[in-house]
Amino acid sequence: MSEKSDIRVLLIDDEETLVEYLSKRLLREGYIVKATFSGEEAIEAANSDDFDVAVVDLKMPGMDGVETQKRLKKIQPFLQCIVLTGHGTIETALESGKEEAFKYLLKPIEYDNLVETISEAYERKVQLQNARFKDEVEEIYNSGLGARGIKKAMNKLRKIYGIS
Repeated sequence: MSEKSDIRVLLIDDEETLVEYLSKRLLREGYIVKATFSGEEAIEAANSDDFDVAVVDLKMPGMDGVETQKRLKKIQPFLQCIVLTGHGTIETALESGKEEAFKYLLKPIEYDNLVETISEAYERKVQLQNARFKDEVEEIYNSGLGARGIKKAMNKLRKIYGIS
C-alpha cells in the first residue's frame, strides 16, 4: 500500500462547494489534489499533469462524466475513474461501466467510503501499470535487440512508468 502523499487525485464536479470540501479534506490527509469544475477543465489538467485516480461527476453541463472518462482514458490509460453522482440509475451505471469506471458511488457520498475507494482504485492502477510494464519488458528481452538495445529500451520504459 502506498502513502497517501503519492496518490494524485483529479476531482471533477460542477458543484463547486462539494469539490472544495473534498479537496480540503483530501489535501489535509496528504493526497495531491487537483480540483476541476467541468469535463473540459479536467481534460486540460490531464494533458499537463499525471493522475492516479479521477473522481468524476456524471451529470455536468457541457461534457458529461461518461465523455470525460472516455477522453481521460485516452490521455492516461491507467487512470482509474470513480463515478460520483446524485442521479444514479442502472442505465447510467452501465454506461459508465462501458468506460471502465472503477466504481460507481451515489451522492451524498460518505467521505470514508470515498477515501477507501480512492485507495482501492490507486492499487488497481498500480497493478495494471506493473502488469503492462512486465509485458513490455518481456517483449524487449524477446526482441533480440542485444544488451545495448535492451538497456536503452528499459531506460525508456522506466521513464514512461516513473520507475527509478
